[in-house]
Amino acid sequence: MSNKKNIGLVSISRRPFWDVDYESLDSESDCLFILEKVFNYSSWADYRAVFSFYGKDKIRQEIIQASYLKKDVISFLCLILNLKPTEFKCYLKTQSLPELWNS
Repeated sequence: MSNKKNIGLVSISRRPFWDVDYESLDSESDCLFILEKVFNYSSWADYRAVFSFYGKDKIRQEIIQASYLKKDVISFLCLILNLKPTEFKCYLKTQSLPELWNS
């Protein structure tokens, strides 16, 4: 018997996971992937569901390691989780890339 915790337990929609096998996602081992998808591409109801399921502390710990978050998502998460943009790996990575078209 598997100890895998299916994403269905989180009660979030399938919409942000159109490109992956939703049923194969594990709510624990795929936590960061799930959070990135939900915060970038999902609805307010799904935001509430992940906050309810994972809690602020777990989200704070995981989300700063995200490889990509939209600017408005970073702003929202900074406000809600009391973080600074510079604490996000994706923010620092974006800032280190040169502006291709504005040079």
